[in-house]
Amino acid sequence: MSRLDVDNIYVSYGKVKALKGLSLFVEKNEIVAIVGANGAGKSTLLKSIMGLLPLESGRIQWGHLELNKLSSPQIVRGGIAISPEGRRLFAELDVQENLELGAYQADPKKTADNLELIYKYFPILKERRRQQAGSLSGGQQQMVAIGRAMMSNPQLLLLDEPSLGLSPLMAKEIFKIIRLIKLQGMTVILVEQNAKAALQLCDRAYVMQNGVITMTGEGKELTNNEEVKRSYLGQ
Repeated sequence: MSRLDVDNIYVSYGKVKALKGLSLFVEKNEIVAIVGANGAGKSTLLKSIMGLLPLESGRIQWGHLELNKLSSPQIVRGGIAISPEGRRLFAELDVQENLELGAYQADPKKTADNLELIYKYFPILKERRRQQAGSLSGGQQQMVAIGRAMMSNPQLLLLDEPSLGLSPLMAKEIFKIIRLIKLQGMTVILVEQNAKAALQLCDRAYVMQNGVITMTGEGKELTNNEEVKRSYLGQ
C-alpha cells in the first residue's frame, strides 16, 4: 500500500478558484476526515484525486504514481476508488448489477469473491441482490454505492458524504462499516457533513475553508478545539 501526497494543488471552475494551493497527506491504513462547510472544496479535492478535474498546478502522488498525469480508469487500476456524493446508482438495474459495475477494472476472476466480501459487510444487500436499486431505502442505496467502490479492490477508498440524508441509526451503521473496512487494511478519506461523527471516527482530520486547509490534527484533538466546536459542532 502507498501514501497519498497532495502537494500545492490549484483547481478552478472557470474563473472561480476552488482549491488554492492545498496540500495534505494520507498514510496507509488511516481514516482521514475532511471537514468544512458547504462550498469549502471538499468534493473538489476528491474529484481531483480521482482525475475527474484537472489541476492548474501542483501534484498528487500515490506511491510511485503521479495521479494528475493519469486518467480516471488508470487511477482506479492504481488502487483508488470513490463512492460519490448522491450515490449515483443505476436505479433500473438490480443491486448485484450495480455492484458488478464497480469491478470493470478489476480481475474478472476475483469478482465472485469480491461480491461475497461485500455481502459479508452488507448482508441486507445479499437478500436484495435481485431488487432494483432505485427501490431500496436511502441507507441501502448508500451501502450499494460503497460496495460498488470496493469491488475494484482499492487500497484507498474515497467516501463523499456517506451519511447524507440517512437516519441517525442508518448513519451509525455506515460509520461502523467504515471502521471494519479500515480493520481490513484499507485507507479511507472521509468527506462528511456530520463533523462530530467524522472526527470521532477518524485518525486525523483536515479542516477546509474556501479552498485551503485551515487546521489539522488528530480527530479527538480537533473535537476539543474551541473554534471547531463553534464552527462545525454547534457547541
